[in-house]
Amino acid sequence: MRTLRIVTVCGMGFGTSLMLKIAVEGILRKHGIRAEVIAWDLGSVKGQPADVLVTSRDLERHLAGTPARLVLIDNLTDKAEIEQKLLPVLQALQHDGGQHGM
Repeated sequence: MRTLRIVTVCGMGFGTSLMLKIAVEGILRKHGIRAEVIAWDLGSVKGQPADVLVTSRDLERHLAGTPARLVLIDNLTDKAEIEQKLLPVLQALQHDGGQHGM
């Protein structure tokens, strides 16, 4: 199985996306899931390969049509929400062999 690629996204690529990246990496460690986690800005993420995009709900319309699975977070400081929304997506991708979004 290949390594999943998770991209955290925000408008500029160095604030919210880095905060999400740290939270996602913690969730991955906690559950023993291997994945590459990258923080990008909204302009750079389009056209880049990713299995999962994690971002704030207010960016949803900018990411419409992406082949990656979207995990939309309402409260970016709520690690429980991030885990609750991200974990089922990662488990489904692992079950499917990570064949989405590329």
